[in-house]
Amino acid sequence: MLYLLLGIASLAATSTAAPVVADCDKTLLRSVTDSYVAAQTDGKPGTLAPIADNLEYFENDKKADITKGVLSQPQKIDNKRSQHDTTNCATYTELIITDSKHPYVLGTQIHLAGGKVSKVETIITDKGDWLFDAKGTLKWAQQEKWDPIPADKRDTREAIKAAGDAYCDIFKDKTVKVPWGQPCARLEGGSYTGKGQASDRCDVGIPDNVQLTNRRYVIDEEYGTVGIFLSFQGIPDSHEFRLEGGKLRYVHTLTATGR
Repeated sequence: MLYLLLGIASLAATSTAAPVVADCDKTLLRSVTDSYVAAQTDGKPGTLAPIADNLEYFENDKKADITKGVLSQPQKIDNKRSQHDTTNCATYTELIITDSKHPYVLGTQIHLAGGKVSKVETIITDKGDWLFDAKGTLKWAQQEKWDPIPADKRDTREAIKAAGDAYCDIFKDKTVKVPWGQPCARLEGGSYTGKGQASDRCDVGIPDNVQLTNRRYVIDEEYGTVGIFLSFQGIPDSHEFRLEGGKLRYVHTLTATGR
């Protein structure tokens, strides 16, 4: 009996000490966003990996053929930035393309299931979309600082999501309390509310009585970000937020009004 008890204790100790392998970690997600950027650069959707057999692909909220969509068109990417959500096992990538033949600003959410890419959603903005100006977008995006936030200063996942939701909710209900930061700058198409000053604000030009629905989230606590894909009165839209010290610092929006 003594040997049996010792054996059980030893097994328990071994089990406790064994490392827990995450189903979805930053290494996997970063490899996915790297493969996505490579696929868009080369116009080769097959470069995106690992892909599930039942992959779903959407462009501006409509189901599409990945072999014929924007991912199949080679692009010279001028600026890229990705966020990684290990809880939802999802990623968000913003790509800015200023090619004079066909400029784009793309926002893409990639969702994984069982370690493989199961869903890709891209918001495509180009000529004719709300305030579209790829060169203006590039100019302002390159002046912003989206560095990792020190571990002891990071906001919780719940706080980051709540801040993004509050911003979206105030479009319908002006009594909602949004954690506005100052400075805060909003990049909307190629239009920018910031001037690089301490007085920069994001709480300007917000419409009334608009409901933002069908929200899909990618949250990255390391960078204080939440990317939200949503329906803006039926229009495909992306709102991305960065939170610093519990306050909104940056807002990026993409709205596909021209399609």
